Amino acid sequence: MPEILDYDFMRRALLAAALVGLAAPVVGIFLVQRRLSLIGDGLGHVALAGVAAGLLTGQAPVWTALAAAVAAALLLETVRWRGQTSGDVVLAVIFYGGIAGGVVLISLAPAGNAANLAPYLFGAITTTTAADVRVFAVLAVVLLSSALVLRPWLFAVSNDEEYARAVGLPAQAVNIALAVMTAVTVVLSMRTVGLLLISALMVVPNATAQQLAGSFRASLATAVGIGLVASVSGVTTSYYADVPSGGTIVLLAIAGFVAAVGIRAARDRLPARDRSAAP
Repeated sequence: MPEILDYDFMRRALLAAALVGLAAPVVGIFLVQRRLSLIGDGLGHVALAGVAAGLLTGQAPVWTALAAAVAAALLLETVRWRGQTSGDVVLAVIFYGGIAGGVVLISLAPAGNAANLAPYLFGAITTTTAADVRVFAVLAVVLLSSALVLRPWLFAVSNDEEYARAVGLPAQAVNIALAVMTAVTVVLSMRTVGLLLISALMVVPNATAQQLAGSFRASLATAVGIGLVASVSGVTTSYYADVPSGGTIVLLAIAGFVAAVGIRAARDRLPARDRSAAP
């Protein structure tokens, strides 16, 4: 694709997409195991309030969104851990509070700032600046490094939290770390796919990988590959088709999931002897 690489803004867009495609599935696999697939949506709506606060105060929206999302993640895990109410109720409150806060804050911002919210809601990866790419790169490195270091504990707590606590693992600290990593992923992804579609890039590649892979390690590697291909292909397709990049990335990821379900169904219909010989 030599033509697309002739433009600085597209090179930045492709690099940002690759960073998101690598990082989002790594965090998402633990959310899928925990059946917390929608937590990205909840934190995304809180990040919306953070973006609105940044536009209102003249601060960088990336950092105000990150602060809001991390605070919400810590609140969610603290309330859930203390058993004061169920996790889905807290998530719903955060979900609606984020939307309401975003609407109120953006209404207080100077005229014209509401239009500036659209790139964060729906993604506008071609507007990514060199400074944005540097921030995204730092966040991606932090996410991937944290996931690598914490992987044994994240895996144990995600599979059986009660057992993890029984054998002395710091389950609460691990849950808080996962919640914060999710918040960082939300902010990392918002310019690529938009706050309204953030969960898709964390969940769909992992759901696809589960249809194809037989182990956690294989699922993780497959999900990362799918996320990377969907992100870069989505940006490339959006450039040539002149359509929004966020929606294109998610649609390609969903198309991969549908294809994987079909492959899994066809494989399951094979006789046992033929199935063992199938790739």
